[in-house]
Amino acid sequence: MQLQFAEITNLLNEHQLLVKSVLPDTIKPQVSAIAYDSRKSSADSLFFCKGAFKSEYLTTARQNGATAYMAEQEFAEGAGLATFVVTNIQKAMSLISAAYYGFPQNKLFIIAYTGTKGKTTSSYFTHNILKPATNNQTALFSTIDRIVGPRPEQEFKSHLTTPESLDLFHDMRTAVDSGMTHLVMEVSSQAYKKNRVYGLHFDVGVFLNITPDHIGPTEHPNFADYLHCKLQLLVNSRICVLNAETDHLNEVYQAAQTTSQPEDIYLFAKQDFQPAQALPTIDFRYQSEEADLTASQFKLYAKTAKAQALTASGQYKLSLPGNFNESNAVAAAITASLAGASTAAIQKGLATAYVPGRMESLQTPDHGTIYADYAHNYASMKALLSFLEGQQPDAKVIVVVGSPGNKGVSRRAGFGKVLTEYADVAFLTADDPGFEDPLKIAQEIDTHVDHSKVKVTIEVDRKKAIAAAITASTAKDIVVLAGKGDDAFQKVNGVDTPYPTDMVVAKEIVRGLQA
Repeated sequence: MQLQFAEITNLLNEHQLLVKSVLPDTIKPQVSAIAYDSRKSSADSLFFCKGAFKSEYLTTARQNGATAYMAEQEFAEGAGLATFVVTNIQKAMSLISAAYYGFPQNKLFIIAYTGTKGKTTSSYFTHNILKPATNNQTALFSTIDRIVGPRPEQEFKSHLTTPESLDLFHDMRTAVDSGMTHLVMEVSSQAYKKNRVYGLHFDVGVFLNITPDHIGPTEHPNFADYLHCKLQLLVNSRICVLNAETDHLNEVYQAAQTTSQPEDIYLFAKQDFQPAQALPTIDFRYQSEEADLTASQFKLYAKTAKAQALTASGQYKLSLPGNFNESNAVAAAITASLAGASTAAIQKGLATAYVPGRMESLQTPDHGTIYADYAHNYASMKALLSFLEGQQPDAKVIVVVGSPGNKGVSRRAGFGKVLTEYADVAFLTADDPGFEDPLKIAQEIDTHVDHSKVKVTIEVDRKKAIAAAITASTAKDIVVLAGKGDDAFQKVNGVDTPYPTDMVVAKEIVRGLQA
């Protein structure tokens, strides 16, 4: 792949990003590779100076063959290289990456999900419907996995919900070259905050819900900024699908209206839900018919002419426990229908869907039922614990939970609140502590727990915390391992430290106790 300097200059000027360019005659006026990691620079490459940048990175990139660099200022280490000075390096990198990889997004029907909770589950539901419906030509970019092609080696674990723009467009290019025609992806608020998806437009954008999250010194300064970033998905989507039960529905609907016509905006809600403010008629209504600890069943009704023109309405069964997953399934049914899936395909896809790290359960003879779930904020924890409490009202609820370091600081108070509301016993432990002290994070959560209602133990070693929770349980209890789901790493001091996953740890402990 190659990109001419003239193309780079034109793109940057078109978006009013170019401040200055220096293009020496001694340098070939094109790049054959792009990189933002100096170690991955190669011959005739363009190096992006972004993030926590150090000038020595440019020296390394140059030694590895870079002939051009792009930055928000000039660097002496780049003397003699082709230079592009821009006002915003993240926006510029997104634009240039899309162009370098040949605008692969134009070859894909892209369904994008955002929301405080439910993005991953909804994405997996949708992918499981569309994968057979498109003859295995649907890619998936999720918090858990990235699937860029039909072969087993083209499926791998994700490190970010929405990766850096260069990686994003690289993976889209791989997907297109592998025959993919559809893409289901999650889009985080940070993706817009850090311009990782700048210039990218989606065929269908889904807004699931919004509650305070990701608010802290390294993320969003306040809720207004968090909401603003979430809404950008709708502004950049051709068709919008909205959960009418979300908070701030008026702002959400207005954002959808900025770039989509009313006939391209679909709202869904439970059968008995009535919005506080006047809005167009809700297009889809769903009714929960049965939900237990193994599965749930619901019916989806098309209420408007445009809804009836789709294939989404029908009777559905989910293999995942919990009626709190039904709204995610409804979103998946509508989006899959917009992508051309039949009712039968949607029914089969939802009935067989499996989401790694979501409501994985282990029945034990002496220690009740153990659940591992990715629930990682107040909203998702409340949905999970309230459902389990409703299913087994007499059971003691024992929860193992921690909170990440250096991000999502607002979650800590939320965990304290939800534990007070639903837990009987809590073990506070480590969960991707990053560069923070996991003990201090646990102590911070503890300050928000009402100790007259919840017995709290702090054990920062996660394996020991899980062992203590299971050992303390009886045959009638519920043990919830929250936060990590199927994550096989603990992020500690900038290093992805291997971790067996919560359920693997739980199974080992149960085997030991039984022995």
